[in-house]
Amino acid sequence: MMQEIEFVKFNPTENMTVLVKTRHRVDDYHQIASRLMAYDSLHAEQVGFMEEAEDGAADAALVMAGGEFCGNACMSLAAFIASQRSMPHGDSSTILMQVSGTDELVSCEVENEMGVYRCTMTIPVPTLIQKQMWVVDGEVLAVTMIHYQEAVHAVLEAGPMDPILRRSAEALARTIRSSYEGKLVGVLLYDAGTSELSPLIHVPELGSMVWERGCGSGTGSLGAYLAWKQDRSMSARVKQPGGEMHVSAEWDEGSITSVRIEGTVGIVAEGKAFIMMNEEEVAG
Repeated sequence: MMQEIEFVKFNPTENMTVLVKTRHRVDDYHQIASRLMAYDSLHAEQVGFMEEAEDGAADAALVMAGGEFCGNACMSLAAFIASQRSMPHGDSSTILMQVSGTDELVSCEVENEMGVYRCTMTIPVPTLIQKQMWVVDGEVLAVTMIHYQEAVHAVLEAGPMDPILRRSAEALARTIRSSYEGKLVGVLLYDAGTSELSPLIHVPELGSMVWERGCGSGTGSLGAYLAWKQDRSMSARVKQPGGEMHVSAEWDEGSITSVRIEGTVGIVAEGKAFIMMNEEEVAG
């Protein structure tokens, strides 16, 4: 069965993101996202669905296909709302969003920089940060686990990326997933010497495991990790394959009180996609 999907495609630090405008059954989100992410379709790293906000204080709502929280998708939605308001160059606006993966409203300040939108956004504060040992392919890895409401990120300080390190990170993501029931597992390889972050994001419900070129929530987790490790507030630029993002984390009396990320979002395409749905999988 052919289905018509109205979409907008975004470029937040080359973490190519598709947001679906048309309304669909939640039971179909996984299949729609898998089709849209494919190389022979829109070729994106993640897919979210725009919905009507139930909270009257929110400007919009966003549900990711796997029910996870996604920082770059949130910034993409905020940029889209700003574009719909025909925000003049140099102007800024604060967008409030109701998003999957957290019960908190997410606030994003958007500034129009000649058609590219600079977004500064609060993200959820981790519920727990702890060291943990994992056995992966016979090797013991000491990582720092950053826990959220429905996601976990594992920070592993490592040197430059190589094929062996890449395979170890992917095996670690699968190992964590085997004992964890959240919506998302991330493995964040961090080179402290160069301030480079290589983010691997695994969304079990979609069966996806993607080396993202830029990860907003991963950048936030790295900031939380560095504040926790240094026992103080921090602010830093983080290099990723797709470009730089900025993160700041406030530390007060032994705990993280806020995390903010900053990046740019471009709107690269808007239109209709046509995908073939398996009829037996489509909710009736």
